[in-house]
Amino acid sequence: MIDISKNSLIERKSLTLQDVWEARSTISPIVKKTPLIFSAPLSNIFDAEIYLKYEHLHESGSFKMRGAVNAIHHLSSEAKSRGVTTFSTGNHGFAVALAAKKLGIRSVICVSTHIPQAKIDKIQSLGGQLEIFGDSQDDAEQHCYQLAKEQGLMIIPPFDHPHIIAGQGTMALEILEELPTVTNVIGGLSGGGLLSGVGLVMKTTNPSIEVIGVSMEKGAAMYESLKAGTPISVKESATLADSLLGGIGEQNIYTFKMVQQFVDHSILVPEETIKKGMAYLYKEHHIVVEGAAAIGVGAVIDGLIPIKKHSKIVIIISGCNVDLSAHAQSVQSYL
Repeated sequence: MIDISKNSLIERKSLTLQDVWEARSTISPIVKKTPLIFSAPLSNIFDAEIYLKYEHLHESGSFKMRGAVNAIHHLSSEAKSRGVTTFSTGNHGFAVALAAKKLGIRSVICVSTHIPQAKIDKIQSLGGQLEIFGDSQDDAEQHCYQLAKEQGLMIIPPFDHPHIIAGQGTMALEILEELPTVTNVIGGLSGGGLLSGVGLVMKTTNPSIEVIGVSMEKGAAMYESLKAGTPISVKESATLADSLLGGIGEQNIYTFKMVQQFVDHSILVPEETIKKGMAYLYKEHHIVVEGAAAIGVGAVIDGLIPIKKHSKIVIIISGCNVDLSAHAQSVQSYL
């Protein structure tokens, strides 16, 4: 059930820049371009040009809309008639539910008990049928596969699929169009779909563009897998960056190798740094975003990512699906 379509992209088990351009053409009727915002306050601090890619402005509230629309588009008509399912800590689930709703397709979203109530409510409001199962993303994934087997649903994976990766990579095309001289791109690193796609585009265009992945200190499966040299499982812990939770799959096909190839540095940041990032974006840019979206800004302002003078940096602001009371509590002491 994992193969959501049969075409040359899946058969060759690798991606090219052309695949990302094709994804852009596919998703453009539904997924709109997001702004690249110059951050004057951050730029002034570091004597560099620092930009924020506002991916939280997608209709689903995160960049995940790109990959979900691209993946569902490639389903056969027969597969669409049966419906789709996925496993997600939230944002991918929102995107699949919304994309399916727009196409008149049934969607079943499997999540673990760790996701906030606000995300549960949103999945249901978007028309997705919610299945809450287990204490981890891996548990939710197993339940998803069981449902696919029992009901004939097609699985739309959160990250480890070429159409998902190509869809996420369309973000990088937009960045290069507006800032062709970009020197560094910083983004959250979890399953690797985002930075696999972005890294592919950036490194194919200019190998000197530095791609940096940022994760929370505990439960960073991709980070630990990179250290181990092979995909491994890690224990999940509560975090403000809950969208970055989840394993990468011990049978990972695409993203682990692509992150190894295209991501230059992977770093961990503490929870307080995530809070600082959320507070900074709220105070200086007047936006309310989730911890996973603020983690890159937090890492920069706390000095965890060295910034060279006159560099041109893009920080991906990945999503805004956050419980407002949790956001207020997190940022209060830094305002």
